[in-house]
Amino acid sequence: MYIHLGNNFIISPERVIAILNIEPPISDDLIDIIDTARLDRKLVYISEKGKEKALIVCNDKVYLSPISSTTLYKRTFSHYKEG
Repeated sequence: MYIHLGNNFIISPERVIAILNIEPPISDDLIDIIDTARLDRKLVYISEKGKEKALIVCNDKVYLSPISSTTLYKRTFSHYKEG
């Protein structure tokens, strides 16, 4: 099982620590996470700047995705549905 983050970026759901909404207004805490990841060279822009909707924190990188956090959450946990 993999998660499509947008623009041909695919990751394993086991790597995901958090999926966070970053549509304005963005909290100071999220700005700190983004700035720290950028300084550590672990920030990956999947979308054009200004079109980010979700922040995906993984064990090795931080991704900025054009796909909403709700959609990414559903993609991540869809295989856990009972049935």
